[in-house]
Amino acid sequence: MSRRATLHAMWTGILYALAAGLMWGLVFVSPLLLPEYPAALQSVGRYLAFGLIALPLAWIDRHALRQLRRADWIEAVKLAAVGNLLYYLCLASAIQRAGAPLPTMIIGTLPVVIAICANLRNARRDGRLPWALLTPSLLLIAAGIACVNRAELMTMEQQATVDVARYVQGALLACGAVVCWTWYPLRNADWLRHHTDRRPRTWATAQGLATLPLALAGYVLLWIFMGASHQPFAMPLGPHPLRFVGLMAAIGLFASWLGTLCWNAASQRLPTALAGQLILFETLAALGYAFALRGQVPGPLTLAGIALLVIGVMWAVRIRPRPVEVLVEG
Repeated sequence: MSRRATLHAMWTGILYALAAGLMWGLVFVSPLLLPEYPAALQSVGRYLAFGLIALPLAWIDRHALRQLRRADWIEAVKLAAVGNLLYYLCLASAIQRAGAPLPTMIIGTLPVVIAICANLRNARRDGRLPWALLTPSLLLIAAGIACVNRAELMTMEQQATVDVARYVQGALLACGAVVCWTWYPLRNADWLRHHTDRRPRTWATAQGLATLPLALAGYVLLWIFMGASHQPFAMPLGPHPLRFVGLMAAIGLFASWLGTLCWNAASQRLPTALAGQLILFETLAALGYAFALRGQVPGPLTLAGIALLVIGVMWAVRIRPRPVEVLVEG
C-alpha cells in the first residue's frame, strides 16, 4: 500500500472513530434521564432495542451473514455479553451512584489502558508504537483526566449531602466497565483484522443478533426477579414508558448499531494501539452532553483538562507504527 493510501486509510479511520465517539457519548446521558430505572433494566432494554433494530438490517445483510461460521457467531456472543450487556450494566450503575462526570473520567482512562495493552499484545501484527514517542501522549491524556477529575472532586466537596459510599461504589463499577471495554476492542479488532474481507456493517449486525437472545433472556429473568421480590416497580416498561422506550430505541440505533458500525470501520483501518486512544472521543462527547444536561459551562480546570486530552490525541495521531523486526535490529 502506498504512503498516500495509508494516510487516507488512517484519516478515514480517525473520522469513523470520531463518529463512534459522538454516538457512544449518548449512553452516559440515559441513566441520568431515567434515575428511577434499575441499571440492569436499562442495560437489557438498550440491547433488546439493539437486537430488534438488527433484525431488519440482518435481512438486508442475509447473504453476508450466512457466510459467518459457527466460531464467528460464538465470538459475536462473547463480545455481546461482555462488551455490551456487562459493560453497560457496570456503567449505568456507576452513573446512577456517582453521577456522570466521575464514571466518564474513569472510562476516560481507556485510551491509556488500551494503548498499553495493545502495544504489548499486538506489536507483531500492527507494528509497535515506540514507547519513547507514545509516552508524552499518554502523559498528556493522563494529565487531562486528572485535571477534570480534580474539578469534579472540588464540585463534590461543595455539596453537603454527598454519599461517599455511593461514590466509591460508582468508581469501582466504572473500573469494572473499563475492564470490560479493554477486553472488547482488543478481541473485536482481532476478528476484524483477521477477516478483512468482511464488511464492518455485517459484523455490527451480527453482534446485534447475538445480543438479542441474551437481552431478551435477561429482561424476562429481571421481570421474574422483581416480581418475586415484590419490588415496587411497574414492569415491563416502568413509570415513564414512552421516555424509556424512546431512549432505548435511540441509544440502540445510534450508540449500539451505528456506533459499532463506525468503530468497526475504524478498527479495520487503524492500529489497535492508536484506535484505543481515539476512544477518547467518547469521553469528550459524554462530558459535553453531561454539562449540557446540567446547563453549565465547564470551568477553567475542566477546560484545561479537555485541552490536554485533545493535544494528547493529536500527538498520538502523528505517530507511525514501526515493524517489530526493525526495532529489534536497531
